[in-house]
Parts: sequence; C-alpha cells; structure tokens
Amino acid sequence: MVFTRTRKESRLRNKSNNYFILLGVVLLSLGLLIFILTFFPIIKEEAKYVLRNTNSTNSLQIKPIDTNFGIVIPKILANAKVIDNVDPYNSKDYQYALTKGVAHARGTAYPGNVGNIFIFAHSSADWFTANQYNSVFYLVSKLEKGDMVELYFMGKKYNYKIFEKKIVNPNAVEYLSSNNLDMSILTLMTCWPPGTNFKRLIIRAKINN
Repeated sequence: MVFTRTRKESRLRNKSNNYFILLGVVLLSLGLLIFILTFFPIIKEEAKYVLRNTNSTNSLQIKPIDTNFGIVIPKILANAKVIDNVDPYNSKDYQYALTKGVAHARGTAYPGNVGNIFIFAHSSADWFTANQYNSVFYLVSKLEKGDMVELYFMGKKYNYKIFEKKIVNPNAVEYLSSNNLDMSILTLMTCWPPGTNFKRLIIRAKINN
C-alpha cells in the first residue's frame, strides 16, 4: 500500500515538473519572440542603410508624401506626413497622430516662420508599440552636422541644415521653446536608444533657403 502511494506521488511530481518545464519553455519562447519583434525592424533598417551606402554614392531625389505639411530626410530616406498641432503632453493625442505620420507639437512654429518647429516620432518602445505607431525616425541617429532636412508646408519647400545633435533626458522640455530665436529652427525628437524610451535624441537644424 505504501509502495503504491509512493509511486503515485512520484508520478504526480514528475507530471508537475513537466508542466513547469513546459511553462518555462513557453515563457522563454515568448520573451525571444518579443525581443525579435522589437529589434528586428531596427536591425533591418540599419542593414538597408549600410547596403545603400555601400552600393550607391548618388543622392536620391525623393518625392514628398505630403506637400501640405511633410518631411523628407534624404540621407535616411525618411518621408512622412506631418500631423499638425499635436499635444506633446497628451499620450492619447500623439499616439493616434503617430499612426499616420510624425507629429508637429502644438504651440511651436511652422516652416519658414521665426521660431522653433518641433517635430517628433517614435523609434518604438516595444514590439506592440512598433506595430501600432509610426517609426519614421528609426535612423535619425545617422544624421550629422551639415546634413539636410526638407520640410514642405502649404506647397512650398524649406531646406534646413543640421547644426546640433545630442541625447537628453525625457523631461528636457526646453527644446519645445522658441525663446530668444531670430530665425526658423527645426527640432526633431525621437526615443533613444532605438527600441527603448530611456532617453531622447534631439536633432536641430537652421533654415537654409
């Protein structure tokens, strides 16, 4: 009787252990899948960027998606509609806007006017966000001083030349300001490093028309 009970207990323990092993395998596989879905798009864009620069030295002419309000960054082949007047402090507001393009921060300037034009986009914080929200600025970290950004507004093209690139804390809201400016400045912002939201990457450019 004791022997039979011991065998039953042993079978139950083995069955329980098998469940835990299966659960561990499932969780590990899920974690790996999320990691791949988060970073594969970034790796893909990085690879495409390297191949473009290896195989071609010619600047591409890119037709803007939207000339009413759009942005083109030739170096990284970024081309997007700019969604106007988006509240940068309202998650629901800007997340919806970023499903359609990149966002122009409410209260900041417009192309060609004196002041600071603040445009932002996700580099995607996770795989779910990456699938929901636009990730136009995956490769903005490739931009350097002297690179050009094209803005289109009300059918007119404006050229901006980059003069500054830096990584800042998420609460560095001073880059939204137009204080003490006497020309048109463009500020681009995205999350940094790509695939996370630990910091913010800021790119600034002066009008160059």
